[in-house]
Amino acid sequence: MPPRPATPTDAPTLALHRYPDEADAGERAAYAAWVAGALERGLYLGFLAEHGGQVVAGAGLTLLEWGPTRGDPQPWRGRIVNVWTHPDFRRRGLARELVTRCVEAARERGVTRLSLGTTESGRALYGALGFRTSGTEMVRRG
Repeated sequence: MPPRPATPTDAPTLALHRYPDEADAGERAAYAAWVAGALERGLYLGFLAEHGGQVVAGAGLTLLEWGPTRGDPQPWRGRIVNVWTHPDFRRRGLARELVTRCVEAARERGVTRLSLGTTESGRALYGALGFRTSGTEMVRRG
């Protein structure tokens, strides 16, 4: 079965993909509420792969109204998030297909700048899809 778009009723599943560890279970409800609203507003586009009626992989695209920047009048940016594949279904190309769907959804909306966070195990996949390491980002919390 080909991947399908996520709907607001998938929000709890997407929250589980974002926070799969039980230590983070308390974060799921707030994220599920946010992602349901973002799906309704068209600011989150998700794609899910199913097998036997169960979701076995997913990926999402968050659209961010960034504003035009020097040399790029396009005001939107995209962030690939919640890339997850059930361990029994890994190494079958599902993550590649779902992230590609996210990239295509961004392109259809004219979004040319995409980013993502990754683990070491995901670098090869994202590199093969055209993502490059950026050493210029800094983060401040609080």
